[in-house]
Amino acid sequence: MKRPRLRLVTAAAVTAALLGGAAAVPAAATATKSGPASSATDSASSASSATSAGHGLTEAELRRAVARTLEDAGFIGITVEVRDGHRRIHARAGEAERDTGRPMPYGAHYRAASVTKSFVATVVLQLVAEGRLSLSDPVDKWLPGVVSGNGNDGRRITVRNLLQHTSGIHNYAYSDDTGDSAADFERTRFDHVSPERVVAGAMKHRPDFPPAPADDPEPDWNYSNPGYVLAGMIIQKVTGRAWPEEVRDRIIRPLGLTGTSEPGDDPRIKAPYAHTYQRFPGSGSWTDTTLRNVSWGGAAGSIISTDRDLDRFYTALLSGRLLPPAQLAEMRRTVPVGPDFEVAFPHAQYGLGMMRQPLSCGGHRWGHGGDLEGATVRTGFTEGGRRSVTISSSGKTADDEQLLRAERVMQSLMDRVLCEGIGGRKL
Repeated sequence: MKRPRLRLVTAAAVTAALLGGAAAVPAAATATKSGPASSATDSASSASSATSAGHGLTEAELRRAVARTLEDAGFIGITVEVRDGHRRIHARAGEAERDTGRPMPYGAHYRAASVTKSFVATVVLQLVAEGRLSLSDPVDKWLPGVVSGNGNDGRRITVRNLLQHTSGIHNYAYSDDTGDSAADFERTRFDHVSPERVVAGAMKHRPDFPPAPADDPEPDWNYSNPGYVLAGMIIQKVTGRAWPEEVRDRIIRPLGLTGTSEPGDDPRIKAPYAHTYQRFPGSGSWTDTTLRNVSWGGAAGSIISTDRDLDRFYTALLSGRLLPPAQLAEMRRTVPVGPDFEVAFPHAQYGLGMMRQPLSCGGHRWGHGGDLEGATVRTGFTEGGRRSVTISSSGKTADDEQLLRAERVMQSLMDRVLCEGIGGRKL
C-alpha cells in the first residue's frame, strides 16, 4: 500500500469502499447524489443535535470539541480557527513538538499541500478572463508533445480537464519510484523533483480513462496531481513567468497574505510552526517530516500558508474579488467525484480547483484540503465566505481505519461550526 501522499483522498478510501464503508459516512453527508443542486434540501432534514441547539459555539465549547477531535482522530496536534462574519474564535490541542509539552502555536505557518490547487486554478481563470487562454484549449496547444505515450494524448485533454480532474492522467507520485518506508522518506526528503519529471512519471502509465467532454454532467473522475503540475507549466508558457510568481503578484500581494509563500527547494518553514509526524508502513515509531523539499508537489501542492491567509484568500475568491462572475461561475460548476474519493468525502462535488460538500443544516461548504506525510489541512466556507473554518493537524499513520476515522471527525467538526456559527448567529 502506498503511504499517504499529497492528495485529498486518503488511503482509507479504497479500503473502505471495498469493505462497504457506508457506516463511516459523517452525519453531514446525508444528501442523495443526484446532481450539483440536489443536496441542500435533502441535507437540511438531518441537522445535527449541535446545530439544533441554535445557541452558537463559544470558545470554551470549541476547545472541548477540538480536544475530542484530537483524541478521536489520533493526532499529535491540531489547531482550528473559526470565523463568523467579523468574529473569530480558535482552539488548539496536543503538542507542537512531541515530548516537549509545547502547545500548538496560533498563527502557525504550515504546508498547505493541495490547497495550492485553488491558487493555481484562480490564476488560470484570471488568464481566461484576460483572453490569454481558454478552458477548451488542448494541452498540446501550450505544451506540444509533453502529454504523449502509452495512450496519453495532449491533443484531446483540455485545460478544463486538468483543473477538474477529468483528464484521465494517472495520479503519479514521486514515492511510486522511490519507495514508501521511513528509510525511503529520509533518503529522498531533500530531493529536487522537476515538473517535467512528475509529468514523465505519469506518462509511464496508461490513462485511467478518456478525457471527459465539457458538457458531461457525470464524467469519469480521478484526482490527478500531475494534471495541476501541467496547469502550472501552462501558466508559465502563457505568461513567460513561473506559476509561483503569478500567484504572488496576482493573489498573495494584492490580498496581503504575508504568511503565504512558495518555498521552491527550501526545506524550512518560517516560525511559528508545528512539527509534523508520520508513522510509515512497517515502522513502530514516528518520523518527523517537518523539514523537506516539496518541489515534487509544485503547482499541485507546494504552497506554505496560515489559517488567517487561507481564510482571506477563499473569502476574497468566493465573494468575487479575484475572478469576474463568468469565471467564478466556471470554478463553481461541479461534477461528482469518483467512488473511491467519495468514501472519504461523501457527496463531494469538484469544480475547478474547489470542492463542495453538503452541510447538515442545508446549503454547502466550499474549499479544498491538503495532505502530506504527517500533516492534514482542511478548509470550509459557506456561500459567499460568510463563515469559515480552517483545520491544521499533525500525526498520521499508514492505517486505513485511522485515516478514515480522522477524516470523519474533522468533517463532523467542520459541519458543526459552519452550521452553528459563533454565539447564536444562525446560518
